[in-house]
Amino acid sequence: MSGVRAGAGTGPDVFTFGETMAALRGEGPLKLGGVLTVSVAGAESNVAVGLARLGHDASWAGAVGDDEAGELVLRTLRAEGVDVTGARRDPHAPTGLILFEPRLPEVTRVHYYRSGSAGSRVDAEAVARAFAATPPRLLHLTGVTPALGEAARAAWERVLRLAREHAVPVCLDVNHRSRLWSTGDAAAFLRPWVPYVDVLVASADELPVCLPPEGEPGDARAAAERLLRLGVPEVVVKLGADGATAHVEGGASWHRPAVPVRVVDTVGAGDAFVAGYLSALLDGADVPGRLERAVTTGAFAVASRGDWEGAPTRAELGLLGAADVLR
Repeated sequence: MSGVRAGAGTGPDVFTFGETMAALRGEGPLKLGGVLTVSVAGAESNVAVGLARLGHDASWAGAVGDDEAGELVLRTLRAEGVDVTGARRDPHAPTGLILFEPRLPEVTRVHYYRSGSAGSRVDAEAVARAFAATPPRLLHLTGVTPALGEAARAAWERVLRLAREHAVPVCLDVNHRSRLWSTGDAAAFLRPWVPYVDVLVASADELPVCLPPEGEPGDARAAAERLLRLGVPEVVVKLGADGATAHVEGGASWHRPAVPVRVVDTVGAGDAFVAGYLSALLDGADVPGRLERAVTTGAFAVASRGDWEGAPTRAELGLLGAADVLR
């Protein structure tokens, strides 16, 4: 089995939506002060940037505040080649904020200031109109957006139903955020929507969130096989330093080890992995080829600081195999 194929929509290659925040990154403990670098961050927009750098048409919808932080978000995404015509400015709510506090080489504390933000109040009909205007070849969603509140949840459900109506394949990155909602709440919301998903991406510990509570989920392979039996055609399990494994309907599975690199910052690695996987899917690659590109883009992410800044262009994909610096 070759796995899911992208749809034949006439719009962008990928449509995604969610909350993108202004991001402040320190060099050490925040209580000691110091310099903060300013950027933007959001799971879905990270994927959109990764896809745009690989040469795909990516469209991001969502809401930002009518403020300078919101302008930073839109300006950054536009500069990266992401279509933001589906985005809206909310004059009554601020753009969300995220603070990154590096504490150890592989440990970064994350502080959210997104309660009541514009992104949590996104308008379902506005997102639906942006999607339906030119249906994409693929819809990408994460489990972060429905954790933000009722408005974001309604928009998530609305666009997922539209994807089914337009025969647009759906990729869901479970991306469970325990700081935003409990495992129980996430499971109660996501499980009924699993049959709508064509490509489900999760870390091994996130797989049970998508499974019915009856019976033990077992190991990652057993959990993936249960999801296949529930109707998900393709289940991709992120294994961090151990690479990733993809399982498809019919029982076939493939594994790819992680690309060895010096780890600088693990933030954004999962989103970079998804961008690589979807890029190869859009290119018509088979499942092993998708995994190969995904572990490559994930390696670029962990070898660089930032959520999306290290995402490679298509021409750069081969750099990790270079034995020495380019001269």
